[in-house]
Amino acid sequence: MSTTSERQALVIGASRGLGLVLADELTRRGWRVIATARRNDGELRAKADASNGRLRVESLEMTSDEQLSALRERLDGTPLDLLFVNAAIDRGNLPITEVSTETFTEVMITNALSPLRAVEALRGSVVPGGTVAVMSSRQGSVSLNTRPGFELYKASKAALNQLMRSYATRYADDGQTKLLIHPGHNQTPLGGPGAPLKPEESIPAVVDVLEAQAGTPGLQFLDLHGEVVPW
Repeated sequence: MSTTSERQALVIGASRGLGLVLADELTRRGWRVIATARRNDGELRAKADASNGRLRVESLEMTSDEQLSALRERLDGTPLDLLFVNAAIDRGNLPITEVSTETFTEVMITNALSPLRAVEALRGSVVPGGTVAVMSSRQGSVSLNTRPGFELYKASKAALNQLMRSYATRYADDGQTKLLIHPGHNQTPLGGPGAPLKPEESIPAVVDVLEAQAGTPGLQFLDLHGEVVPW
């Protein structure tokens, strides 16, 4: 693990919402942050320009294998204390029988397959004792699925959780901290304006969890308060 002044993070999916606030919060705490967005402009670019070099923006469409490979090459030799993948889409509150095959495929690729491909592609840059984290949701908990609604989104997050468990099993001896994080229900384009939390409230708590769990090997599914979310 690097010293506090040298800690470096890569945040995948930081153009808006939770990812944007996460990159900003890590920077505020003294981390050096590489943040990805599909376009190198907007609020993330403005924050990078004002960061005195502590926040750097890289272009990435996470669903593109070619762009992932190119990013891995650009980051070759860059040690990461934290790799955090934040990406999700929602295509409405429909019963699964009304979801088109195209929409099902799109959501599963974005929410489950692509985050694990990103983790696999970039894990080699994570230092011994470093952290690999993925933004999940308690809606991916099978045991907590007791209320109707958002069936496709729930299924995609459950698939993400299962794939992350498979990943953790495959790399059980690498000594890295592995986390699935439920950030709470936030006022984001995904969570909606009526959500009880704002990212500026929840993300500092998420970073507290990331920092507290650093160096703890194995996989955990935790909420923003560090409490275990049941599978």
